[in-house]
Amino acid sequence: MEVSDAARRPAPIVTEDSAVFWDAAAEGRLVAQRCAACGRLRHPPRPMCPECHSLDIAVVELSGRGTVYSYGVLHHPPHPAFDYPVLAVLVDLDEGIRLVSNLTDAAPDDLRIGMSVEAHYVATAGGGTVPVFRPVREP
Repeated sequence: MEVSDAARRPAPIVTEDSAVFWDAAAEGRLVAQRCAACGRLRHPPRPMCPECHSLDIAVVELSGRGTVYSYGVLHHPPHPAFDYPVLAVLVDLDEGIRLVSNLTDAAPDDLRIGMSVEAHYVATAGGGTVPVFRPVREP
């Protein structure tokens, strides 16, 4: 697991439903819930399937690869835990769900809808990590 500690982000708020997501992130893994009844993949984590209303949940590991669906370049409000501008991205993961995150290792002018990205992890206060994305590095 590669973890950057360039900025010390606040720890995420962990709930009973989201704990499995944040525990996996602390291990450098990206996971999502899958309905054990109908198979629908979902994020953010929640107790009930929005498709069939089942409470049976499986957890699956994701590739961490996807494309930028949308983005914003944030300048305000400044917070000392982040480097500005913050490149906020909505990522369509290869498995079919979307995540809101940040793009790192890129300049605002590099951002493009459809850009291929991959997950990596940055440290948070309290010793955890959060998944963020960076452009896919071509060999």
